[in-house]
Amino acid sequence: MDNCYWSLEELFPSFESEGFQKCFEDLKKEVIKINSWAEENFSNKDDALKKIETYISMQNNFSKFQTLTSFASLSLSVDSNNNTARRLLGQLENIFTDITVSDNKFYEFIDGIEDLDGLVSSSEVLKSHEFYLKEIKEGSKHRLSEKEEYILAKVRQTGSGAFSKQQEFLTSNLLAEFDGGLLTLSEIRNKAYDENASVREGAYFAELGAYKKIEGPAAFSLNAIKGEVITISELRGFESPLDMALYYSRMDRQTLEAMFSAIRKCLPMFIKYFDKKAGLLGHKNGLPFYDLFAPVGKVWMRFTYPQAQAFVLDNFYNFSENLGSLAERAFKNNWVDAFPRKGKVGGAFCSNIHPIGESRILTNFTGSFNDCLTIAHELGHAYHGNTLMGEAYLNSGYSMPIAETASTMCESIITKAAIKSASKDEALVILENDIMGSSQVIVDIYSRFLFEDEVFNRRKGGPLPVEEFKEIMVDSQIKAYGDGLDKQFLHPYMWVCKPHYYFADSNYYNFPYAYGLLFSKGLYAKYLESGPEFVKLYDEMLSKTGKNNLYDVGKIAGIDIRDEGFWLSSLKMVEGEIGQFVNM
Repeated sequence: MDNCYWSLEELFPSFESEGFQKCFEDLKKEVIKINSWAEENFSNKDDALKKIETYISMQNNFSKFQTLTSFASLSLSVDSNNNTARRLLGQLENIFTDITVSDNKFYEFIDGIEDLDGLVSSSEVLKSHEFYLKEIKEGSKHRLSEKEEYILAKVRQTGSGAFSKQQEFLTSNLLAEFDGGLLTLSEIRNKAYDENASVREGAYFAELGAYKKIEGPAAFSLNAIKGEVITISELRGFESPLDMALYYSRMDRQTLEAMFSAIRKCLPMFIKYFDKKAGLLGHKNGLPFYDLFAPVGKVWMRFTYPQAQAFVLDNFYNFSENLGSLAERAFKNNWVDAFPRKGKVGGAFCSNIHPIGESRILTNFTGSFNDCLTIAHELGHAYHGNTLMGEAYLNSGYSMPIAETASTMCESIITKAAIKSASKDEALVILENDIMGSSQVIVDIYSRFLFEDEVFNRRKGGPLPVEEFKEIMVDSQIKAYGDGLDKQFLHPYMWVCKPHYYFADSNYYNFPYAYGLLFSKGLYAKYLESGPEFVKLYDEMLSKTGKNNLYDVGKIAGIDIRDEGFWLSSLKMVEGEIGQFVNM
């Protein structure tokens, strides 16, 4: 299968290649050049308009060096033992940190402009970067001094950045003993989808047993990262890490509370689903964690990788020509690294590489229907990135919650289309899988939010021991799942395997998934109402996500995200699916 590994040739042939070496040297020269320019020009406000235009141009051009970090990080993600990639990635991060010198001078320069609106209105360049500039102005209250920002950027590399890499290294090299052999973490976790009940249960205990080997260093990493985040949020003047996460998510408390209020009201409907599934699988005390992903129905849907590609392509083209052609381009041009292997990180992700106008997608495909959804999900991220390729680099960055919208929309597209053409038995499998996915993104994500929030609260008093992390995780699962889960079989180690907890710059990377699912369901409802006309509005909305906060993005699509009623209406769609499943 020639197209099951991604190609990085479009970035560089190798670390030793002339292209990589030249770009690496050019990067170092460019950082010195930009910093010298900033030192010379941002010392006074003379000719402010021209200086701002020049610096914006320099920064957009500087984005071409993203290819270096993309090549190093992508190489490392499929081979965590690639010491060359690890070493160069560290060097690159150190060099990129140096550009914060000029960035911080620029931010202080913008802060000192009294009539920024007047300058913006007088320049087409500034008009096109208005949101970026005003976000800088607004963020001044949370920025430290130029020297302090530089120091923070430096120490993160050997602080939270290093501990994040340690978690990645530990989990990507962890092996679980199972059925007389050794399996990677991705392989053992994928057994949760196996049709054989004894395999699922055995894999669950094997997974938990494997975590014991790394629970100590994982807890040490998490303590270090969360401690650093608490310190930084306090230094920046935020009331809490959650307030900091919301600010950088371009989201307000009112929206978060409206969404979670709706979710809490609808948790009982998910218990009905868990109870039904438990009964179908022969459980009497709720669903054990190891059967959360168990297949239900008489049909065991399996896909080869080519079949999964065709399945996704057909349904994407049914939605729009643009979405279908993007996915076809991704498959034909080897953007996807599909299968699990030793040293490869678990899970899945999409990396949008703005300088080359392409993306790279990592999955750990094993042939389940859920794996097809994962491919669709990550292609959704690529599609979102593609809508922004025509924007300047500084206008292409969107916040976490909206990042999960296009990806979740793509899951809905292929799920709904698949159910229409499926047999009755197949429809049951697809419907249950869709509800299971929703339960993970709403119920399990809620448990992860509760866990992280409690960890931050307790971490203020000092580092937490392993047992306390496990206790908080179990308690959070009970609060979210209620009686839907068998309390004898929960998952106390979910904090070890989820990399999101270890992202010091992306705290609370849990609620964005719930936001993305429910926001996308609201969008999908509009698609059902409007048909092909909606696609234009959808693409326009995605293309403007780098230049708007979440509330204004919602307004483009005619949605008020501060209204609990909107979130309840989206959850109503899930409730309808659960009702259908329970009565089948």
